[in-house]
Amino acid sequence: MLLNTKEYLSIVDSIKTQIASARQRAILNANQELLMLYWNIGKIINKNTAYGNKFIANLARDIKADNPHLRGFSERNLYYMAKFARFYQDIEILQQVAAKLSWRHHQTLLNRIKDYAEMIWYAKQNIENGWSSNVLDMQIDRELYKRQVLADKTTNFKGRLPAPQSELAQQTLKDPYIFDFVEYQDGMIERNVEDALVKHITKFLLELGSGFSFVGQQYHLEIAEKDFYIDLLFYNLKLRCYVVIELKQTDFKPEYAGKLNFYASAVDDVLKQPTENPTIGILLCRKKNKVIAEYALRNINSPISVNEFKLLDKLPKEYENILPTVKDIEKRLKLPGTLDNK
Repeated sequence: MLLNTKEYLSIVDSIKTQIASARQRAILNANQELLMLYWNIGKIINKNTAYGNKFIANLARDIKADNPHLRGFSERNLYYMAKFARFYQDIEILQQVAAKLSWRHHQTLLNRIKDYAEMIWYAKQNIENGWSSNVLDMQIDRELYKRQVLADKTTNFKGRLPAPQSELAQQTLKDPYIFDFVEYQDGMIERNVEDALVKHITKFLLELGSGFSFVGQQYHLEIAEKDFYIDLLFYNLKLRCYVVIELKQTDFKPEYAGKLNFYASAVDDVLKQPTENPTIGILLCRKKNKVIAEYALRNINSPISVNEFKLLDKLPKEYENILPTVKDIEKRLKLPGTLDNK
């Protein structure tokens, strides 16, 4: 019996999928085996520190002597292995968390993070979000752990959302949000910031966190034959709810919470499906007074969070004429092609 084209292509696609899955498993298993090897070597090193400061240097030299083409066992890398084994003493955490990251990710974490709980948090976030080592480094620079885990967040989620969702929603928030891909300009209004965020939507979504999907800007709602426009509307796949974001290029004012409550209620009536969770509102402002914000949220019906956001500030004008220009620097260095060399 001859296969028709459609059946044949279906078989090809199925085989391709299996090949890709097998290759991915092979890569993952190889990475896990390598990390377990590094961990075991690190344990051996840590148990033999009594041999003195030259122990690791001698070990690196002797490994290379027997395996001159073997990479990954330099003196520097052996120090990393020892540190790796000291941090991950729990074999279960090692297998479930650490083994799912590349060695380069671990080097970044070992270089940058000293607290065990913080390191585990970044490792889990990396697995969940699929960050490259460069993105991980950037998130550490931005103090994501401090802004997302340690921040004293201003919300009314606990009284407005059921227990499992309220904790999960709280964990997704940051304070402040860092939009350093948007440069602050004098006279900037909300719409300018909003447009810039949408222009850089990939970076915006990265800062919002996993699960966010962009629905629209100035999203139109018609209520009682009147037009209303939501600044930014998202859907969060993890929370299974719409997220309304209102942007204010000013300090927080209590009336902002009322307007956001109106939008969240409207989205619940117009867009939310019966199987979805209540709409969450996030108010982003330049500054907030926590006490005033908490009073403003106390009797609000919708789950709302008040958060600060920061843009990339320009160099203050008083410094603009002090710092040398590129031409000045080239002239002083007498680089080829500058005036001094003509």
